[in-house]
Amino acid sequence: MNASSQSHRPTENPHIAALAQWLLNHRAWLLIAFTLLTLLLAYSAMHLKVDAGFNKMIPLQHPYMRVFTEYQKSFGGANRVLIALMKKDRSKNSGDIYQSAYLKTLRALTDDVFFIPGVDRATVTSLFTPNVRFTEIIEEGFVGGNVIPAGFTGSAPELETVRRNVLKSGQVGRLVANDFRGALISAELLELDPATGVKLDYSKVAQQLEQLRARYQSAQYDVHIIGFAKAVGDISEGARGVLIFFGVAFVLTAVLLLFYLRSAKLAMLALVCALVPVIWLLGLLPVLGYGIDPLSILVPFLIFSIGVSHAVQMTNTWKQASLQGADGVAASQHSFVKLFIPGTTALLANAIGFLVILHIDIAMVQEMAVTASLGVALMILTNKILLPILLSYQSFNAAQFARMHAGLTHSVWKFLSKIATRKGSLGPLAVAMVLLVVGVGKGAEVKTGDLGVGVPELRATSRYNTDTAIIMRHFSIGVDVLGVVAQTKIADACTRFE
Repeated sequence: MNASSQSHRPTENPHIAALAQWLLNHRAWLLIAFTLLTLLLAYSAMHLKVDAGFNKMIPLQHPYMRVFTEYQKSFGGANRVLIALMKKDRSKNSGDIYQSAYLKTLRALTDDVFFIPGVDRATVTSLFTPNVRFTEIIEEGFVGGNVIPAGFTGSAPELETVRRNVLKSGQVGRLVANDFRGALISAELLELDPATGVKLDYSKVAQQLEQLRARYQSAQYDVHIIGFAKAVGDISEGARGVLIFFGVAFVLTAVLLLFYLRSAKLAMLALVCALVPVIWLLGLLPVLGYGIDPLSILVPFLIFSIGVSHAVQMTNTWKQASLQGADGVAASQHSFVKLFIPGTTALLANAIGFLVILHIDIAMVQEMAVTASLGVALMILTNKILLPILLSYQSFNAAQFARMHAGLTHSVWKFLSKIATRKGSLGPLAVAMVLLVVGVGKGAEVKTGDLGVGVPELRATSRYNTDTAIIMRHFSIGVDVLGVVAQTKIADACTRFE
């Protein structure tokens, strides 16, 4: 090590300096270990599965939810799938659902929904299921029966009987469209398979629902499907498109790093060390028994962005030491000692901040908190240890950096530096105060809850939200329902008039 390198040997903290020296003395073995670990976790990440669940989305310990789960088997749950079979022709002479061909199609669709794995068959509700009945008062008292009688063949008298029974059943607006041009099939889903105890795969259910759509949608009929399972399927499908945006963001980040660092090698190392914790995180999730929820798909990208930020700090510190004449090893040691404690402190603070979200009693949010905290904690190894080791193999001298910066103008930075003066800071401070006042005023107008139709995770023009809008327009149903359960302490109270 030359004299100039000796001058950069850090002396701020002897313990951190000793750790840096040990890491660099064993850098070859450590680099091999990091490489093998990355390959193993990359292989594990290939087995990562989408893990969505209806119960993960709600606070099960809330008093309302406790009542909901206690009486769920008796009165049904909210994890439903609604399938609407609508007639396409909207002309006045097209008729209504009381046609033999339509009801035959509705019966076949009902049967197919009944046999979808994960469907609670006792809850399947359609005009063709025996749990849909009508009641009327006649001179002799009450009379009732199935809306569509057994042995229905589709004859004209039978169609007229079905029309009358529907009006008596009170199902108009619920199972039958208000304009009589469509009908609904409703079914609840089981969170766990009662035979195997395996969690329901919502992506597979969504695929099977799409197969039904493809089978029954025709020139005469449209099929519209909504429900948690279908929303998860569409979000999962859309999440694949997020990878395209990630690719674009990766390229833009690479360009900005290259512009700032003026070195393709340094930019590449920063990107690699920002990607490694993402790979480690995705690989560790299956090992720990976790999947990835479609609604938390952005967590790995958050980890990447934080990783880039810390990688830029390390590479820039290394570059500044190299500009002063230090070789690669000395510059790495200097960077490690200077940034290890503040960088690790910042990452630990981020991890603890994410863990605070564990106090929110919603399983999906808690899993997201664990995932984000784990990813940030992994950066301590990748950005504070792996990156200095990789940088130690680089050897740039001041002349090379001078050539890199030869074409870089400093006029922009000189202009921006004026805001650090007392006089120059008045303008930005005034703008900040105006924005603060506007932000406080507009912040009071922020509304809580779902403001649109469908799910906010998808665009308003998405297939799911379009289906939701059509069903809401033709049927008098909603998803925001308050159910009140009144239970007596007297046995068989519902059969006793008093």
